[in-house]
Amino acid sequence: QLQLVEFGGGLVQIGGSLRLSCAASGRTFTSYTMGWFRQAPGKEREFVAAINWSGDSTDYADSVKGRFTISTDNAKNTVYLQMNSLKPEATAVYYCAAMDRNGRAYYSPRLSRYYDFWGQGTQVTVSS
Repeated sequence: QLQLVEFGGGLVQIGGSLRLSCAASGRTFTSYTMGWFRQAPGKEREFVAAINWSGDSTDYADSVKGRFTISTDNAKNTVYLQMNSLKPEATAVYYCAAMDRNGRAYYSPRLSRYYDFWGQGTQVTVSS
């Protein structure tokens, strides 16, 4: 079993930056893909970014590409999401998730249904 806890949410001004952290406890493997998703009020959960634990593969939603950066610190079992040039539409609850790719004939890091473990979420509010 893997437990995920997100940190770093809060209130930030338009154009500002914020770094989210996701601490994983329990065993982690290089076969895991870690993802960040977000859900705004009244909207469906959407993909933000994903990375393999080895850090050799990343993926971003078009809406955040060039402004957000996902990274891992394997020594700390932590995944980060650095968010720059924040816009009001980034206001949402941000969730960290983990997917074990082992044994999967097919998977997509962009689809939430493939993820096995989820954190409780952290609120990000972008305001003027």
